[in-house]
Amino acid sequence: MAIFDRRARPGGRGHQDVLAHEFRPAADVYRTATGWLVKLELAGVSPNDVQVAASGNRLVVRGRRRDSVLTQCRQCVSLEISYSSFERHIEFPGNIERARWDLEMRDGMLLIHLTTGEPS
Repeated sequence: MAIFDRRARPGGRGHQDVLAHEFRPAADVYRTATGWLVKLELAGVSPNDVQVAASGNRLVVRGRRRDSVLTQCRQCVSLEISYSSFERHIEFPGNIERARWDLEMRDGMLLIHLTTGEPS
């Protein structure tokens, strides 16, 4: 049995390419009665490793997912989870700089509640 199969990833990428694979969390955007709800799938990301900023009509979420148990392992058998920095830009139809934000991490999801004060 091979300890690491280079064919295990699409395109036959090797070990270094798998470790450098870009992490791009999935995002859902909802219109609410008082603004917006943005959900990002951030399983395994510490809240301390996430930054959120707004500029004009753009929300920027950046951070890093780290492998906290890598030092405990003796051999890499399979690597399918991406550990790296990420950055997501989400565009809105209007300016969100003055919106009030409430951030919540729940069950591996980052919930960003943006209250704009504008009725939907």
